[in-house]
Amino acid sequence: MSNLSTPLKPVYKSDNFAYYKIHMPEISKEIIICAMADPDLEQVLEIERASFPHPWLEQHFRDEINSVNAFPLSAFDSEGRLAGYICPLQVVDEGHILNVAVDPLFRGKGVGRMLVQRVLDDCRMNGASFVSLEVRVSNSTAISLYSRLGFTVTGKRKQYYENGEDAIMMEYIFRPWNQSG
Repeated sequence: MSNLSTPLKPVYKSDNFAYYKIHMPEISKEIIICAMADPDLEQVLEIERASFPHPWLEQHFRDEINSVNAFPLSAFDSEGRLAGYICPLQVVDEGHILNVAVDPLFRGKGVGRMLVQRVLDDCRMNGASFVSLEVRVSNSTAISLYSRLGFTVTGKRKQYYENGEDAIMMEYIFRPWNQSG
C-alpha cells in the first residue's frame, strides 16, 4: 500500500508553488511534481497522444505555460521520465482543471491522485473557493478518483466532446480551514 494515504507535505520552491517529492513503493520511484516547462513538451505530447482521441497540440500546452492564470504541472520519476501532467488554472477564486493525463506505465499507481491533490492544495493556498472540471461519462476510473478526493457531480454537459459524448461536471468546494480537519 502506498504512503499516499498519509497527508502529503509540500516543499516550496522559490516561485511559492508547492511541489511534492514522494517515494512510491509500488513502482520503486520517487515522483517530483513541478511547474511544466518547454523541455517537458515532447514527453507531454507523447502521453497526450496515448491518452486522448483528439489530443491537444503543442501550442495548447505552450499557451498554458505562458498564461498568467494557468499553472500546468509535470510529474517526473527519479530518472526524469514524465509520469503525468495536469493543466489547471485559477481566475480570482475559481479553479478549473482543463487537462490531466498519466503515462500508461504509471496508471493506477497514484500519480493522477497526486497531481489533482497538488492542484487542490495550490488553489486553496491561493484563495480559491472551488475547483471544477469536466470528465467523460465513460471515464469511470477518473470519476471514481475525483469522487474519492471529494469532488461532487454538479451537472452534465450534453455532447461536450468531439465524438458527441456527454461530460459530467464535477466540483470540489473548499470548506473553511477550521472545518477541513
